[in-house]
Amino acid sequence: MNILRLIFPFFDPDVQNWSTEARLLRWLTCLWVLVGLVALFSASYPVADLEQGDGLYYFKRQLIWTWIGLLGFNTIVRTPLANMIKVSGLFLFVTMGLLLLTLLGLGSTVNGATRWLSIGPILLQPSELMKPFLVLQGARVFGHWHRFSIRARLTWLGIFAVALAEILLQPNLSTTALCGITLWLIAIAAGMRWQNLLGVAILGVSTAVLSVSIKSYQRRRILSFMNPWKDPRGDGYQLIQSLYAVGSGGLTGTGYGLSQQKLFYLPIQYTDFIFSVFAEEFGFVGCTLLLFMILFYGTLSMIVALKCNHRIYRLIAVGAMVVIVGQSLLNIGVATGVLPTTGLPLPLFSYGGSSSLASLFLAALTIRVARESSEAQVVSLKSQPS
Repeated sequence: MNILRLIFPFFDPDVQNWSTEARLLRWLTCLWVLVGLVALFSASYPVADLEQGDGLYYFKRQLIWTWIGLLGFNTIVRTPLANMIKVSGLFLFVTMGLLLLTLLGLGSTVNGATRWLSIGPILLQPSELMKPFLVLQGARVFGHWHRFSIRARLTWLGIFAVALAEILLQPNLSTTALCGITLWLIAIAAGMRWQNLLGVAILGVSTAVLSVSIKSYQRRRILSFMNPWKDPRGDGYQLIQSLYAVGSGGLTGTGYGLSQQKLFYLPIQYTDFIFSVFAEEFGFVGCTLLLFMILFYGTLSMIVALKCNHRIYRLIAVGAMVVIVGQSLLNIGVATGVLPTTGLPLPLFSYGGSSSLASLFLAALTIRVARESSEAQVVSLKSQPS
């Protein structure tokens, strides 16, 4: 049975014993993965055929990463949260160390940003791998906030600030903002004082404004987002091509595999703008169904969080939901021109091993919270009066 589960990670006969929320979240995750692979196959085939001489180049690699991610997914849904919380701090420091390596000139630079570490043919993005550990440790710290001394509180706030600063310096403003907002919302869910939260929010916005003021490319992105047709062949090109793709989809789409914009008009069509290809091929109806699936996933995650009686576990569910659903909505907002262009991938859709692993691990954490919340607590008979 274990060998079958290793070969086919989707197969798991124990699921029937899980709670309703855990089962639904698992099947939604599997559906999300399958739809994402279908979308990636179409979006990546032309560019892979031209650049790599193999139309299946990106798709095959994504299959491997998905398989690895699902193995980790199955491990996490069977591992007690208490055990993962114990090691979350260690893994957070490990990913921070990897981020530091990218800043010391040991990373690989793509499109002007040094966000990856090259290990042979494998590219890892530490900022993506950090997300599940940031959620776990953030939930642990803010869940026990009232127990910590002032010194311990300041120490952990400093550690989180350093982690965010490392991501920002890559530079990667969008991921920094997402991680910062996630920690902030976890703190809100933990019942932190609003005065402190307001101060942190002001500091975060000020940092973002400073970054935009210093980085000219970030400033140009915001200006081009406001009026992309002012520079249609320069800074506004990506958004204009994305809007062409989304608008060309109409009600029911052009049909699977028949996107025109993916044929070297739309840049990075299999990562940041994969939703644009999906919208062109499946139209308004397909996009509505995809959004419904994402919102249903978010609703189920919030139900899990509200039903959970364990303070830290509830915060884990909140944090994981914010990253997966929030990042999805941010990516879709960029593709449809609602938000400035960023480098955030669409979870479980965009090509990328680190993003796939992080998204599957976060989804598994939510399911684990659902499972532990539904299990009966074992009360020792020795503690009962005779």
